[in-house]
Amino acid sequence: MDLKLYLERAENELILAKAIFTLTQDEKLQKETFEIKSPLTFYSAVISHAYYCIFYSAKAYLLKKGIKVEAPEEHRKTYEEFKKLVLEGIIDVELLKFYEQAMIRAERLLGIIKAEKKKRGDFTYQIIPQANQEPAKESLDNAREFFRHIYNLCE
Repeated sequence: MDLKLYLERAENELILAKAIFTLTQDEKLQKETFEIKSPLTFYSAVISHAYYCIFYSAKAYLLKKGIKVEAPEEHRKTYEEFKKLVLEGIIDVELLKFYEQAMIRAERLLGIIKAEKKKRGDFTYQIIPQANQEPAKESLDNAREFFRHIYNLCE
């Protein structure tokens, strides 16, 4: 994948996070457009897509710097390579903080899935308890800021 595609994917994730946040805030939209009978929240999805925005933005910047990161452990490797650039003073430490917060929230959600699987045994649908509004808003704001900075650095 090339730099432009990573940035497009990051922007798609950001747009989706914003859309999901808006859907969660708008009961009328939920009822009339999506035929959701009682109001639901989708904050965990906002956090997840905000994380992926940051992840793909970081991958784009690494690629611009000639650093290619691949599986296995692609997420860990991407974070470690990005962190090296911060420690070398190439990019602002604030961007690393956004990345770390997004990772922690995403890992917390994955931990919830794992715990629920263990408690319930085998089940078909993996339902994540919804995170609350404030962490989701913060994740969305962080992703927006991170993407904006990385996009400008990649131009």
